[in-house]
Amino acid sequence: MHEHDVIVVGAGGAGLRAAIAAQEEGADVAIVSKLHPVRSHTGAAEGGINAALREGDSWEKHAYDTMKGSDYLGDAPAIETLCKDSPEEVIQLEHWGLAFSRDEDGRMSQRPFGGMSFPRTTYAGAETGHQLLHTMYEQLVKRGIQVYDEWYVTRLAVSDEEDPTDRECHGVVAYDIKSGGLDAFRARDGVILATGGPGQVFDHTTNAVANTGDGPAMAYRAGVPLEDMEFIQFHPTTLPSTGVLITEGVRGEGGILYNENGERFMFEYGYANNDGELASRDVVSRAELTEVNAGRGIEDEYVHLDMRHLGEERIIDRLENIVHLAEDFEGVDPLEQPMPVKPGQHYAMGGIETDENGETCISGLYAAGECACASVHGSNRLGGNALPELTVFGKRAGQHAAGGDLGTAKIETGKRGDWETGEVDTPVEPGDVSAPGEDVVADGSGGTTTSSGGSLSPEKYVQRALDTERERVESLLEKDEGRQHAEIRADVQKSMTRNVNVFREEAGLKQALRDIRDAREKYQDVYVADKSSTFNTDLIQTIETRNVLDLAEAITLGALARDEFRGAHWRKENQERRDEVWLKHTMLSWEDGRPDLWYRPVVLEGENKTYEPKVRSY
Repeated sequence: MHEHDVIVVGAGGAGLRAAIAAQEEGADVAIVSKLHPVRSHTGAAEGGINAALREGDSWEKHAYDTMKGSDYLGDAPAIETLCKDSPEEVIQLEHWGLAFSRDEDGRMSQRPFGGMSFPRTTYAGAETGHQLLHTMYEQLVKRGIQVYDEWYVTRLAVSDEEDPTDRECHGVVAYDIKSGGLDAFRARDGVILATGGPGQVFDHTTNAVANTGDGPAMAYRAGVPLEDMEFIQFHPTTLPSTGVLITEGVRGEGGILYNENGERFMFEYGYANNDGELASRDVVSRAELTEVNAGRGIEDEYVHLDMRHLGEERIIDRLENIVHLAEDFEGVDPLEQPMPVKPGQHYAMGGIETDENGETCISGLYAAGECACASVHGSNRLGGNALPELTVFGKRAGQHAAGGDLGTAKIETGKRGDWETGEVDTPVEPGDVSAPGEDVVADGSGGTTTSSGGSLSPEKYVQRALDTERERVESLLEKDEGRQHAEIRADVQKSMTRNVNVFREEAGLKQALRDIRDAREKYQDVYVADKSSTFNTDLIQTIETRNVLDLAEAITLGALARDEFRGAHWRKENQERRDEVWLKHTMLSWEDGRPDLWYRPVVLEGENKTYEPKVRSY
């Protein structure tokens, strides 16, 4: 058993920043990651980091744009924390050596991004995430922080009190991909989940194949609520053949969207009369699909994004890697031709419920980055707000877990304070299909083991979780026949892309729940064909598929329950935002193997003002 003060799960931007912050607080910290840090998906972020750095801009303006972009479902304490702390974090990255693009006067360049009232997106060409990841990894190496890379965390070690708000997290269990062994990691002070998004729930996504929502699924099964899972961002410009992202920076530099008729449809058809291509991502994605559905799409699938008029010098200076992506994956030279683009799953606004310090309702368990929901983005994230979220909340989670004093959080977690029960009419019973008591209750704490009422020592909770996980992995490897995970996962991905996409309707959402239920039943018969002990990707992906099923169901349940149109969540039957009913967060808790739906009010009271919901137009 390995022991450290703070264990960080995941080595992307949020995990690296958390580890650095925890170490600066004096903690013995280690990162446990299924990928080497510089292979983390943060490296695929292209556009930039929003920060109010210049005269004429302010954190208050950034906060207002973010709250408006969230369609008034963001929590003001989290949004204001992001916008206040982001300038300091950007300057810190610059001091650490991140090679931001520069203006002629030497200042860091900033470009316009969708939904922003000021050009505040700081960038490093079109590879900002790549440079951020390497810059922070250098700091990790410099500080000698322990990294257990290619260790896949599969279970949390959590105590098993009946009320999740009474539970404590004492560590994690991880599978050593190189050797095939399982081992435990005890955290004396805290565990920070920084595992990224759930993109592999969908079959057309900008996300890496490793993005299977491991952190949210593990936290959910251990008793932490999932918040606002229905809000999935579909990026308007992905390459049709692969889902590879084409940065919003192309449109920020002046790129133009055209339909099959050569019309600049964002203006021609009134989708965004003021901001055009720089409306928020949900608006542009719906506009593109509306054009395709109206028969004005190219090959009935995509539209064109044209940046030829920017000139070769400007394109190569600021967007060079976009040229290579279009050439490599679509065979198009964007210096000479427009690029084909269509919406693709990109980002989850929802995730593990946390406060603005990154802490969950389970003592000692934290989350930061895309796997978490503070809630900064509400129902729609603005481009350029993901990378500052990684650094700001990664830092805060690391500081708090290591004992730093960040003050009392204003955002509540768990079923405490003001909340209300919810109901949703489903065509099938959601949740685990196992018999009651079979590895479905608080499985971070052992699942099948009889409750101890929180009486075990921290070491024994960690050991118990390790023993339980060994039993599970051995049972998967012992079976010689059954169904393979790839078939189960593919069916769910196709159903989610078909039924829980940009445009949603009740019948499709209910069909998705039926498909997920069918997949859960098939998963009961899953087996691992590859019995090898080293680099067994078949086993890893089989475990990941369980997480995909849990999160697909959570996303769909939230989408079915929220019968309004808000941000990225469009419902055919409900074409209006209903503030009188839905200014609240959708919450799901795992109760005895079944998802329990409840709601918490949005916090619109900021430091110096209350944000009043207004019509969101661009």
